Amino acid sequence: MRSVLIFLMFCIATCTFAQSDTTITLQAITGLQYDLARFAVKPSQKVTIVFKNVDDMAHNLVFTQPGKRLSVVETVIKMGDKAQATNYVPASTEVLAASKILIPNTTETFSFVAPSQEGVYPYVCTYPGHGYVMYGAMYVTTKALPPLSKDSNIPPTRQIDTPVEIVSPHPFPLEYPLIYRTFMPDCGPAAIAVAINPNHSYCFDAGKCYLRYAWTGGFVDNTAHWKGNGNALAAVKGIIYFKDKVTYPLRIGKADKLPEVHFKGYSLQKRLPVFSYTLDGIAVKETLKSLIDDSGLSRTFSFGKPTQQTLYFVTQTDDGIVYKSSTGKWTNGVLTIPKGTTQLTLTMKRQAAAHSVHHH
Repeated sequence: MRSVLIFLMFCIATCTFAQSDTTITLQAITGLQYDLARFAVKPSQKVTIVFKNVDDMAHNLVFTQPGKRLSVVETVIKMGDKAQATNYVPASTEVLAASKILIPNTTETFSFVAPSQEGVYPYVCTYPGHGYVMYGAMYVTTKALPPLSKDSNIPPTRQIDTPVEIVSPHPFPLEYPLIYRTFMPDCGPAAIAVAINPNHSYCFDAGKCYLRYAWTGGFVDNTAHWKGNGNALAAVKGIIYFKDKVTYPLRIGKADKLPEVHFKGYSLQKRLPVFSYTLDGIAVKETLKSLIDDSGLSRTFSFGKPTQQTLYFVTQTDDGIVYKSSTGKWTNGVLTIPKGTTQLTLTMKRQAAAHSVHHH
């Protein structure tokens, strides 16, 4: 009897050791990617995830059932504005475990028990616009993992040893509007490229919180970046019709005083980004849309509370744009926006080269 008891205690100890807990630290980093492209755990093992967002935009971390990454991503897109209340995580059996949406420089720790069935369980950021490129693979297995260069379960950019020949500039079907967090020419490192539709795009500088430029004719080609050069610039596929040259257009109190700006991230409304930032402490939300026939942009600025100071929107009078505003008065290319304003809509229409630029 004693020998049987000792044997049982040995089995329990061995089993406990085999299924010991594991902790994985995983970070959302610049370039719409996780720092770990993959990791392995044992079947039925308790897994604790320490998820850190060290990027400058919001992300989450969602583990799915095998082969269900794209299904979950597309379910979130179909949820529309309702998805925000659920941290962009659908109530679905396809979801194994998930974090909340983390704003920049925050951390969440959560735990789950790995499935008993061996397999490849994807993890993905389901924030709209991110899920097609920001993903990785959790292997539930006791076996060795395949070489990175032959692992089709991770993004092509992480298959380090294999040259990735991409025929199309985009390795997935495009659904517009489309957002890329990438490196853009003539912009700081925190560029956000947005394709409003297949023919009209713009570059927003999240580091300095303003529209850098806009173009028509196509979106961007990220082939150099996807081939493994993480610092490569995306190529603009089209003709730039507007480029901001006034350093920063929206100003407070004085037209010649540059404000202090801080980016607060963005949300999505009908797949279009709504950028949030502060100017000298004033909360601002900005939404950019295309005008009819892609002839320019409509920019709506919403302020967190009625402005206590006069605002100014400064333009360059020869920038090839006809400006119109829902409020305020134009003088020599400067729009004076009265105190108490809560919202401003500004249109920027391309001007024929032979014509002079007018402000209304």
